[in-house]
Amino acid sequence: IRGSGVDLERFAATTLPAGQPVVLLMSRMLWDKGVAEFVEAARLARERGADARFVLVGDPDPENPAAIPREDLQRWRDSGVVEWWGHRSDAPAVLAQARIVVLPSYREGLPKVLLEAAASGRPMIATDVAGCREIVEPGVTGLLVPPRDAPGLADAVFRLLADPERC
Repeated sequence: IRGSGVDLERFAATTLPAGQPVVLLMSRMLWDKGVAEFVEAARLARERGADARFVLVGDPDPENPAAIPREDLQRWRDSGVVEWWGHRSDAPAVLAQARIVVLPSYREGLPKVLLEAAASGRPMIATDVAGCREIVEPGVTGLLVPPRDAPGLADAVFRLLADPERC
């Protein structure tokens, strides 16, 4: 079964928030989800002058060998490159704060966070891998970038931040 769907009453399209943009990665904190590439892309985008908050939402999965150690997440947070909000049970409210939703995963089934982001009316940037490319329609609902490509991810984020109308 391809995906489990989304409750459209909980995840309703809302207008993009005003103010400093939030670029959001919401997933389990696993290396395979492209979290390190997101952090590097945040650093690169900021070096280019992007005025945005880059936010990680989720906790490591201690049973998964690809889990990112909490110390790494805390170090990234303490460096100021990203915010780490940890686990949140209010996904609709979190998505409502986002200007752009990012999932730079190495591989996916059908990522629920992208289904939820699409239902919430959020532009998406994801990797050009199976699962993600079934949800993100390039140039229409978002952008696709190659996996493991932090500079390409930073370029895509910067392009959308620089062009709110495109979002």
